[in-house]
Amino acid sequence: MSNGRQETELGDVSLSEAETELERLLADPRFHATDRAKRIFRYVAEKCFEGETVGVKAYAIALDVLNRPERFDTNSDPIVRIEVSRLRNALANYYEAYGSELALIVSLPVGRYLAVFTRSIAVSAQGKHSVTEVTGEPLQLETKPSTVPVHRTWQIWLPYGVAATALLLMGSAWVYVVRSPDLTDRPSVSLSMSSADDQHLTEADETRRYLSAALSQFRTLDLSASTFASARAAHPAYEIEMKYYADDDNRTVWWQVVDRRNSDILKSGLEQVQTNGRSDISVRDELVSALAKRFAASRGVISNLEAHGDASGRSLGNACVLRGEIALAEGGRKGIAAAQPCLERTLVRQPNNADAMAILSRTLVASTGGDLASTDFTYAATLANRAVSVDSGSDRAYVALMMVQFYAGKTELAIAAGNRALAINPNNPDVLAKLAGVLYSAGFEQAAVSLAEDASKNIDAMPCDAAIVLALDAYGRGDWQNASLLAEQINCSDLVVRAIRVAALAEMNSPEAGRSLADLTEATPAYLTSVRTSMEHHRYPPGVIAELEGGLAKAGRAGERVMSSRD
Repeated sequence: MSNGRQETELGDVSLSEAETELERLLADPRFHATDRAKRIFRYVAEKCFEGETVGVKAYAIALDVLNRPERFDTNSDPIVRIEVSRLRNALANYYEAYGSELALIVSLPVGRYLAVFTRSIAVSAQGKHSVTEVTGEPLQLETKPSTVPVHRTWQIWLPYGVAATALLLMGSAWVYVVRSPDLTDRPSVSLSMSSADDQHLTEADETRRYLSAALSQFRTLDLSASTFASARAAHPAYEIEMKYYADDDNRTVWWQVVDRRNSDILKSGLEQVQTNGRSDISVRDELVSALAKRFAASRGVISNLEAHGDASGRSLGNACVLRGEIALAEGGRKGIAAAQPCLERTLVRQPNNADAMAILSRTLVASTGGDLASTDFTYAATLANRAVSVDSGSDRAYVALMMVQFYAGKTELAIAAGNRALAINPNNPDVLAKLAGVLYSAGFEQAAVSLAEDASKNIDAMPCDAAIVLALDAYGRGDWQNASLLAEQINCSDLVVRAIRVAALAEMNSPEAGRSLADLTEATPAYLTSVRTSMEHHRYPPGVIAELEGGLAKAGRAGERVMSSRD
């Protein structure tokens, strides 16, 4: 063969077979690995074809594949480990779904960057499930001739290979049959609304119809007819029962959510809108918006019930999408990265699940903080664009497209995608909040604040992005107290949020500033550099960054004075 390769066999896997399998796998659209991960995979495999048996060095991968400079330090930059971990997950998901169809399996042993090609055996578990496992010890491709005859090696390892295969197959069959994750759908929801008096029956019916239209714009639930029986009792389905009340000063809707499987009342509440001489249309629209947010937002009643109903935390499909959205809302990078394997497995089972594509795209960007060097924007953009293509009416898909475009530096395209998401679903607080964050970073502060205020209405917990916009706006206006109050209310682990808390307290000369700074320093020793880096990745205006750094510097000086006074 060319390139110094030799047609050498080890066991029953030949070099030519392995090369063919590598090309087939990389070209298979069902193999959901990032372009960067695929390049690493090809590089490692080709090194093995050329005779590598110990393992390719992370430093070599960083330089040759990821274009890192020669001063690259694998200890301080984990990009290779991150990408190989994603590659292993993609391989595991692929073979879990399609392994029974394949003759060869390729794996990367944990702890080594080495491609291992092995034969697979498909067996039937009680005639119902096919399980694929490797046969005995992994066989690594080598070009060096062995000093032991091939048939002799086979005789030595055969008993161990048979025993290992039997154990692997038994264990895998149990895992597949007993622990195979459930695939969950969006919950079906039906609406009913009565009126407390006959005089307002028409108003009540009109409100219900507009609410149905508003709920249909969300991708967190599916609407069904109120006469729907128990045909879908295999997964949760809800009835939202409402009663409409009207007087001279307000319009009120009492509601309760009922589990249609057992008629249990799961949640109830009231939504009220003051009339104050306003038009009927204005009052109705505000009431419908409040109800839609209450029921269908990603942190609304239905989604919370669904998320808490997934006791195992292993379900794929809609439950996995909800866990991804929760991780994104909480903001911790580890939690966001932990949500990715579930989303990837969902796409193996449901390749056209637009919700999973959109949320996976967002997690790929958010898990790296939008860092240009370590984020695979090509794959994230591919997922977001495909989500839009599969479901052009999905606000989730356009939000994903907005975020990947924004962090890639394409601000105008990001704003266009955000405006499209807003046009599709003007009642989604997540859309309002995310677009507010993008607009604020782009310098459209007034529009951003308006959207952030809208995102904060009629919901239990203000979206993190909306609260950050409002807190930074208050800080920039010198309203330190309101900035501090807003920052304390933000329930996410964003570094910028912690910086606002410290800086606002310092500007108020609060004695709590020192304690808050100590907490920030303990969590992030190089906080000044980290805050600037984080804000630059989010493309905040330089003036906003400088103002916050000024507050942090003031907090630092105050802390030094306290320490010197103690000495």
